Amino acid sequence: MVIMALLAINSDKACAGDPDMLQDVCVADLTSTLKLNGFQCKNMFSAADFSSMVISKPGATNNMFGSLVTGANVMAIPGLNTLGVSMARIDYAPGGINPPHLHPRATEMIYVLQGELDVGFITTANVLVAKHIVQGEVFVFPRGLIHFQKNNGHMPAAVIAGFNSQLAGTQSIATTLFAATPAPGVPNDILAQAFQIGTMQVQQIKAKFAPRN
Repeated sequence: MVIMALLAINSDKACAGDPDMLQDVCVADLTSTLKLNGFQCKNMFSAADFSSMVISKPGATNNMFGSLVTGANVMAIPGLNTLGVSMARIDYAPGGINPPHLHPRATEMIYVLQGELDVGFITTANVLVAKHIVQGEVFVFPRGLIHFQKNNGHMPAAVIAGFNSQLAGTQSIATTLFAATPAPGVPNDILAQAFQIGTMQVQQIKAKFAPRN
């Protein structure tokens, strides 16, 4: 019984990405209302389901963070369904940041297309692993750990990211906590105590994350 339990635990740890596929292809039917762990397979598919130009051009970075993530995941490429991989392009204006966030379903590896970035992740022991990376360099962010990228240079920067999931999922820490829906979101007293600030400051931060008309 003990051996079976240990095998079950080790088997669970070995499953680092999406579940294994059971057929050659299962092109996602994004119009289906059937709820699955993934997407229902389409009956008919074509080469177009396995191709996309979605990350071929820089994304617009004129937003509050000065960065934009463009996903090449199953939502953009239905043929990725069940294949356990996806990509993204991240563009950064000078001074732009991809703020602290995590991917609950995937490890991320980035390759610097242009520019330079300050990047890092924090372990569950609260240890910061950080580095300045340059064009041509790669850096890995382990699955589920909070991480960030910042362009401290004077020129735009861009990376290509790879994930071992068809849909890695993203939780941006600040947005998740201060812009949760429906309103009023996470109670002000919870955030005030967690961050050791006043409720007035919490309200001010929430206002900055409120949707813009």
